[in-house]
Amino acid sequence: MRRSWRIPANVATVLLGAIVLLGAIVLLGASLGRADDGAIRSGYALSSAGCGEGSLAFPRLQIDMKAGFCAGLVASRDDGLKFPRNIVQIPGKPLFVVADMGGWGHDDGRLLILDPAAPAGQRVREALTRLSYPFGLAVGPDGKIYASTDTSIFRVDPLAPNPRATVETIIRDLPGRKLTSPDGTRVTESAHPLKAFAFDRTGRLFVNIGSHNDNCFSPAPITRPCAAGEGDSPLAAIWLFTPPTGGVFPALKSGVPDPPHQVFARGLRNSMALALHPRFPDPGMAFLQGENARDLQDVFAPNEEINAIEQGRHYGWPYCYDLATQSPEFKRVLQSGPLKNLCNDSALYKQPWSLLPPHGAPLGMLYYTGDRFQDLKGKLLVGLHGYRPTGSRLLAYDVDENGLPKVSPAPVRYHVSCAAEPTRAFQTASGPAPAAAFDEIISGWHRVNGIRPQGAPVGLTIASDGALWLVEDKNQTVIRIDRSSAAAPAPLPCETRSDQLIDRLAALVIDNAASRARLTTVRKDLVEKHCSGCHSDFGLEAGQSEAEKDKALLRFLLAQDGWIYPGDPDAGRLRQRLRGLGSERQMPPGANLVKTEPGYAKLLDVADDLVARMVPGIRMRVKPGGPPHRKFVAADGRECGDIPFGKVVVVTERFAVNKPGFSRFFRPADTHLNGACTDDNGYYIQQQFLVPL
Repeated sequence: MRRSWRIPANVATVLLGAIVLLGAIVLLGASLGRADDGAIRSGYALSSAGCGEGSLAFPRLQIDMKAGFCAGLVASRDDGLKFPRNIVQIPGKPLFVVADMGGWGHDDGRLLILDPAAPAGQRVREALTRLSYPFGLAVGPDGKIYASTDTSIFRVDPLAPNPRATVETIIRDLPGRKLTSPDGTRVTESAHPLKAFAFDRTGRLFVNIGSHNDNCFSPAPITRPCAAGEGDSPLAAIWLFTPPTGGVFPALKSGVPDPPHQVFARGLRNSMALALHPRFPDPGMAFLQGENARDLQDVFAPNEEINAIEQGRHYGWPYCYDLATQSPEFKRVLQSGPLKNLCNDSALYKQPWSLLPPHGAPLGMLYYTGDRFQDLKGKLLVGLHGYRPTGSRLLAYDVDENGLPKVSPAPVRYHVSCAAEPTRAFQTASGPAPAAAFDEIISGWHRVNGIRPQGAPVGLTIASDGALWLVEDKNQTVIRIDRSSAAAPAPLPCETRSDQLIDRLAALVIDNAASRARLTTVRKDLVEKHCSGCHSDFGLEAGQSEAEKDKALLRFLLAQDGWIYPGDPDAGRLRQRLRGLGSERQMPPGANLVKTEPGYAKLLDVADDLVARMVPGIRMRVKPGGPPHRKFVAADGRECGDIPFGKVVVVTERFAVNKPGFSRFFRPADTHLNGACTDDNGYYIQQQFLVPL
């Protein structure tokens, strides 16, 4: 890895370092060239410094990057970008095609022409509109632009006077947002309808067919294999289409069926990142897939994956994850029948080539074949889109002569941003795991209010001059990465809770008799009895009064990043550690106190209640359905960020007095904020988006 991380001796040391960093943030913001005119585009404060040269010099973004690289903002929401997911250069032209989904509404998608030489705010124009979930983009073997919807692959001349008239569909009946499973089950809204695709050098076409849901759950007990992943046209698979002689697919005429497909590989939940080595399909050359693994509440499990794809192999979904961990829901299926012991049967199941950071969400992957960055030549680049502390970055892997990432024995560590533990070793339920180590081209892309939003890279491409271009959907941007001779600026610190917010939360607890009683119980019966001395003193010192001890413990807990989310005990690491949930090691270690100590289980419930009830209000949940995130705003209408459905919030005004139709809720977690909204202005979400717990 690029950085050599030293794990602090205890959490208190980390806290002290965080406070020092936060105290320097104002000076850092000034030294990093914040724009004098206060110009902000897509949440980025533009600096006077540039990235690139001549007509390709763009405002440099304050992203933490490897020395020798810089990032320039080419286009933003001011140019009309709404939900960009992919990008590719038009051969022989200084122009790019951008696939913009527009959102998760049906038929909101567009193909856009991006002209980097046009004035800022005018760089994007529409080529095609009313597309359903456009995502994939590629230059085909014939040099034409190919794109996908949720059900089709087509080619188009985006520069024609009427691009719509040039559309030629080559595949049109892929399983999309509406589909029928191989067992006849009808799905009205597939969880993974997007179609990433890739051509090999012979013209063959590989298409991602995502799973219809997270883990193929059906009513318990599950006694049969997942029907959606079986048969000749499975979901959670990569389908192969082979062109006729000449290597180019003909346009489908009315009434003509799709060309036949083969199931190249199955057991792949959602293959949004595909990378074929330039010499593939020569024997042994790599075909890599970035797997978006199943969702779990645990921040550090399961790991994402890099899979080395081989024809006819099974890659585990929904039965196995990480390396060989069995999905507990399919225990019976894995005990007998054709899938018996699948996760340990190398003849049937191919384990991941390497693990990726958990919940990193790889959505873009390619081999660097340009000449601009000699230190990247031939390397594998992977963009991590995920919003958790393991995502929002761009990785570079050394590969062997076949294009496979070089795997090292355990322990292999990865960087975790904005966390008390800055690195972690790759591990599974069986312990530390081998993995391919990586360099970080972009390492720090967490949100820093007033300077930048959290990054969310998706599609990547290499321009004709060797520069890297990427699209970022959450903030509606196109970014160009170029060389830089300037020294890399100091990384921006993570924004943990401010002292003012900790004071506010502490006062809410201390001023409420029931909350104060819960805090005292947690201190006396849990922390002082079982936890103090294991990792730190939790702020407790000799000579403190009982009330001072309560306040010190509370402030310590609130200052730890990710430990407590007011109103939502399930989301915080405090609960995960106390109960040993997921891959978290239980605190205190080495003892099952729930079984051995009477009343301990009730004590853990008291800790949950302390978190759940520390802020006065009504606990409600962000309503599921539709887009995976809901936007929330300030009283004056400014967008503050977005929050995933299913998250719990504390509503302080169910029917907001000064904003009809909205509910006001307590300050959300920093990971959901994105912009310059303030606590004084408040946070509001449409009433219809909240449901009772």
